[in-house]
Amino acid sequence: MTLPETRTVKLDIASRFDMLDVVQTVLAQLTTIVGFQEEAAHYMSVAVRESAANAIKHGNGMDASKRVEVEFTLHPAALEIAIRDHGAGFDPGSVPNPVAPENLLKADGRGIFFMKQFMDDVSYAFPKGGGTVVRMLKKL
Repeated sequence: MTLPETRTVKLDIASRFDMLDVVQTVLAQLTTIVGFQEEAAHYMSVAVRESAANAIKHGNGMDASKRVEVEFTLHPAALEIAIRDHGAGFDPGSVPNPVAPENLLKADGRGIFFMKQFMDDVSYAFPKGGGTVVRMLKKL
């Protein structure tokens, strides 16, 4: 199915891990609408879950009063996802390489790596009002 135009769906969730299921449910519906195959939708789900979890944990510091904004933009042959937190921001260049020998056995630290592996484009923005916006694009 090819969408005739661009459409946007926005979520505004509390910084709680139980809200990740809401994001995943919406994403699953939207990947079906755009026409992604099951395998691509699965890997997108991993990337989006990692990004939203990072926004909750690292960005907003697990503060349930801070919001995470998730914006899905459906294009005729792609899905774009933007996830914004309201934390202090971070330096993407300072994130340790998860495939470096000293990091291979660590239990965490692979979220950004997964996002970059599973999506066609991943970028970061740091709005003047604070926080981080992670923007990911997956082409059909």
